Amino acid sequence: MSTEHPRRPNVVIILTDDHAAHAIGAYGSVVNRTPRIDEIAEAGVRLDNCFCTNALCTPSRATILTGTYSHVNGVTTLETPIDASQPTFVSQLKEAGYRTAIVGKWHMGEGPGHDPEGFDYWAVLRDQGEYFDPQIRTAQGVEIVEGYATDVITDLSLDWLDSLEGEEPWCLLVHHKAPHRPWEPDERHRGMYREPIPVPATFGDDYATRGSAAHRAAMRIADHLTLADLKELPPEGLDYEQAALWKYQRYMEDYLACVASVDDNVGRVIDWLRAHDSFDDTLLMYTSDQGFFLGDHGWFDKRFMYDESLRMPLLVSCPSRIPARSEPLGQIVTNVDFAQTVLEAAGVAPHPRMQGLSIWPQLTSEPDAPTRPAMYYRYFENDDVNHHALAHYGIRTERYKLIYFYNDGMGLPGSSPHVYPPEWELYDLELDPEELRNVVRDPAYRGIREELEVQLWELQAELLDAPHPSQPVPERVRVAAG
Repeated sequence: MSTEHPRRPNVVIILTDDHAAHAIGAYGSVVNRTPRIDEIAEAGVRLDNCFCTNALCTPSRATILTGTYSHVNGVTTLETPIDASQPTFVSQLKEAGYRTAIVGKWHMGEGPGHDPEGFDYWAVLRDQGEYFDPQIRTAQGVEIVEGYATDVITDLSLDWLDSLEGEEPWCLLVHHKAPHRPWEPDERHRGMYREPIPVPATFGDDYATRGSAAHRAAMRIADHLTLADLKELPPEGLDYEQAALWKYQRYMEDYLACVASVDDNVGRVIDWLRAHDSFDDTLLMYTSDQGFFLGDHGWFDKRFMYDESLRMPLLVSCPSRIPARSEPLGQIVTNVDFAQTVLEAAGVAPHPRMQGLSIWPQLTSEPDAPTRPAMYYRYFENDDVNHHALAHYGIRTERYKLIYFYNDGMGLPGSSPHVYPPEWELYDLELDPEELRNVVRDPAYRGIREELEVQLWELQAELLDAPHPSQPVPERVRVAAG
């Protein structure tokens, strides 16, 4: 540990649910303002290419905690609870003398073996939780706490901080429900975005070059938002296109109002840290469990490996250790890396089981240091019940993305997953950043596809994940194996 910082930093990780990076001011949002969240970027650094490795709430949370991929920590779907006894960055910090707490959304199971472990204090929502008067579970039982969930979670977080005595460092996870569906804003923020909200350029995507996965997905704003989501029926007399645009505006009004409440409450945390002279020596991270479609490609929700779903916001500050910089970090980072980054910041050794890498050097002293040439993604659910998103995996490099839809994953309880023929998709992100043109059959990309298939195979082997039986073994791999 550096002699310049004899005291280890405190840690605050604010994790929201389904907050897309392109609905944050610091990321250039054209649909809303987030001045308090932006303060973290102004005091520290913005990461532009942070990606999740499984774009679902439960698996992403397990990955962040354990520093492992879904196939290692066992949390592959919304229905697979965590074995809470496995090592996490929080349990490592606690063993090293940190005081630890989590408040808000847990969503990784309930009861013995699945409740939070490694925390001195936990107060979490039941399942997805309610926006108003949420049920809060603690080690003592369940209590209904009056108020709006985003405020309640912040209240309980700050109450815990106020209760601390002594000089030992602490780690606090503030896990908000917002802005998760069904997007129920509080009275203070409802109606903030009544003016027309810009519509994404890809709103009318017809999926012409994609395979069956995009066509089958039940995530279209025009077709799959419910009355519970919209809160009112569309006006009479609208044609299909007009109704789709009306639904987009209605959806985004509430989504962005929920974000506004989060923004205010992030400010409350920042204000507490400043008032207690702790801001400079606190590793403060703002992120979300994955990205979200905000009308991009006509969709809401996440799940797919396309960038709007894949990209996580990540803003990090710790002024005593991380220089503020106007230029963002552009290296590829994933949620698997969070655990080891926090542990290195605290001077604590990572558990040998962890699979990520620490980006503490990039944040502090080596901003141009490379991270990884490609990231690995896997979505396990083959959902024929709700969103009809088909199972797939793939890799993303700085320029290219290769996706393999193998389409017969484990499914969900009550489903009878159909088996569709496997399909490949390939995107050139430099020439087609909006991922509108699948070039997997373009002869000009044959060599690139073959190279990416080898990279995918090798990365799966490195990360101890098994390729699906239908995935062809690349010729170069077959030759090397004799």
